[in-house]
Amino acid sequence: MPDLSVAIVGGLHADARRAAVEHLLTAVPGSVALHHDLATVHRDPPTAPHPPTAPHPPTAPHHPATAAYGTVVRTIRDRTGILSAGETPLVNDCACCALREDLVPELRRLADAGLTRLAVVELWDSVEPKAMAEVVAASGLTLTGVITAVDPALLLPYLGNGDDLTDGGLAAAATDQRTVADTFARQLEYAPVLAVADSAEADDEDRALLAQLHPTARQVPIDCPGLARSPLAEAALAGFDVEAAAAAQHPACALLPAEADAHGVSTLVWHRRRPFHPERLYAALEDLTCAAARSRGRFWLADRPDTLLHWDAAGGALCVENAGPWLASLPDAAWEMVPPVRRAAAALDWHPEHGDCCQHLVFTSPGLDREGLELLLEACLLTDTEYAAGRAAWELLPPAFDTLLDA
Repeated sequence: MPDLSVAIVGGLHADARRAAVEHLLTAVPGSVALHHDLATVHRDPPTAPHPPTAPHPPTAPHHPATAAYGTVVRTIRDRTGILSAGETPLVNDCACCALREDLVPELRRLADAGLTRLAVVELWDSVEPKAMAEVVAASGLTLTGVITAVDPALLLPYLGNGDDLTDGGLAAAATDQRTVADTFARQLEYAPVLAVADSAEADDEDRALLAQLHPTARQVPIDCPGLARSPLAEAALAGFDVEAAAAAQHPACALLPAEADAHGVSTLVWHRRRPFHPERLYAALEDLTCAAARSRGRFWLADRPDTLLHWDAAGGALCVENAGPWLASLPDAAWEMVPPVRRAAAALDWHPEHGDCCQHLVFTSPGLDREGLELLLEACLLTDTEYAAGRAAWELLPPAFDTLLDA
């Protein structure tokens, strides 16, 4: 029996996710699926039903009706059904922490038994694959695939859903402040493989949106009748590089989408070498955030000229974060401590005057108003007079983003 391979399958599109897992259990002999159900983590039983607010609410499969509130339910199954079930308590009032504590020992037990070829970790609805992939890889187990399952017809409804996960019973902890939209966007964009459901409701616009949101992903159909070999199974066993995946998401070197326009869906890549005026950009945030179904990238504020800022918007909500210094602001000696992929990304983007400091924002959406969006962005940049005043004057501009960045 070969060493145990581990593949992670996640995604808020629960029906597509379960279909992908069932396909792998059928296609790969000697495979099992592990699932931690976080639906029972509430401290107190609900007094009345509270329907989820997600457009296509996921349902939790295979958890015992007697499961205690405040616990995480684990099931292990193969293609014939459940092999075992158990519960693990919350850790620090966090269901994901309990999952991490329980997952690796279960995987090691399967590896030691030597009877399983592939362990498919089916993540619960709102669990993001990045954290779990890093946990599995750090444990010394062989992670061979990370897959997000997608129903193309549900892309836009989920990206447009700004509801808190808590409102839909999808939060992984009492302090979980994520929304449906931003969680789904990260699930989609982290995985190098997308397992795509054959949805009768999906049209060319949906498929174009999927292609533009994650153009480097390998799209694999969940159902592939007539093929002697399963492309999804091959993808699950192909191998996975955790460090490369993390670098592809880092604001400084992210693999952002390129310009595109197909079936009514557009991607605008906006790249400039002049900093934003903080007050004008802050005043335009709402319009910019709502201009596209998804926008992301890195940006440069005049009053914080040495700080690389991360832009991450979905569902009508924007997250702005300090992502550390631009490389141009670091002394030469510090460059040796910077990962090579970061140095390579900066070299490709280097400007003789400003180094890697720049605006690099990407907006993807059906019906995108390219001209209006570009005009709005341009109006937020420093004017010629403001730019000519130099960095000392820039740093004296009103600090409009302090409440967002220094909270």
